[in-house]
Amino acid sequence: MGTVVTPYKDSQDSKKDQVAEMFDNIAFRYDLLNQILSLGIHKSWRKKTVSLLEGRTNMEILDVATGTGDLAIECLNADVKKIIGVDISEGMLKIGKEKIKQLKLEDKIELQYGDAEKLVFPPNTFDAVTVSFGVRNFENLRRGLENMKCVLKPGGRVIILEFSKPKGPFGFIFQIYFKFITPAIGRIFSKDIRAYTYLPESVNAFPAGEDFIKILKEIGFNKTVHIPLTFGIASIYTGIK
Repeated sequence: MGTVVTPYKDSQDSKKDQVAEMFDNIAFRYDLLNQILSLGIHKSWRKKTVSLLEGRTNMEILDVATGTGDLAIECLNADVKKIIGVDISEGMLKIGKEKIKQLKLEDKIELQYGDAEKLVFPPNTFDAVTVSFGVRNFENLRRGLENMKCVLKPGGRVIILEFSKPKGPFGFIFQIYFKFITPAIGRIFSKDIRAYTYLPESVNAFPAGEDFIKILKEIGFNKTVHIPLTFGIASIYTGIK
C-alpha cells in the first residue's frame, strides 16, 4: 500500500492511536477550520455525496469516521430510518453528540465509539455505508473497506468522499496552498501544529482516483464509480455489494 504516513513521526504509537490523538487535539476547532480551509466548498461536497442515496427508502446508514457528525446530519436529507456514526476520536464524538442534541436529532442519529477495522455490527445490517475524509486515515485501508462491505446488506452501497490530487496548473496551485497555506492557518487556530502538516502528506500518500477504484473492485464491490469534484480537489467513490 506504499508509505505509511502518520501524524506524529517521532511517536511509537500505531497510526490508529496517533490519528485518534490528533483529532482529540483539534476537535474544538475542527468545524471552524473545515469552513476556513475549504472556503465553504465542503458543504456542497457533502450534499453531492448524500444525493447519491436518492432512490433508496427507509435506509439504515452507517457513517464511518463520522467526526463531529456533519455527513450524518446531511444524510437526513435522504429517506433515512436511522443513522449510526462511529469514530475513534472521543473528542470529535463529544462535539458531534452536543451538535446533534442541540438540533434535537437524537431519535435519528446515534454517535458511538467505533473502529472501521473492528466494526461490531452483524453482517448485512446497513443499506449504505458512508465515509467523508476518513479512509486515508485508516491504519489498514483494505481491512477497513472489507469490514464496511461486510456490514452492508446485499445490494447496499458504499459512498466515500475523500481528497484527491488535482492535476495540471490548478493542481500546482492547490499543492502550494495545501503544503504551505493550510499548515499556516492550522497553526493559528489549532494547538496541534502537526495535524495540518499531516493533512497534505496523508492526501499525497493516498491511492486516489482509479487506483482506489481498483482496490474497491479487488475487495468485491461492483458498479464502482469515481466522481471528481471541484477540479479534482476531492472525489466521491461508490460501489455496490
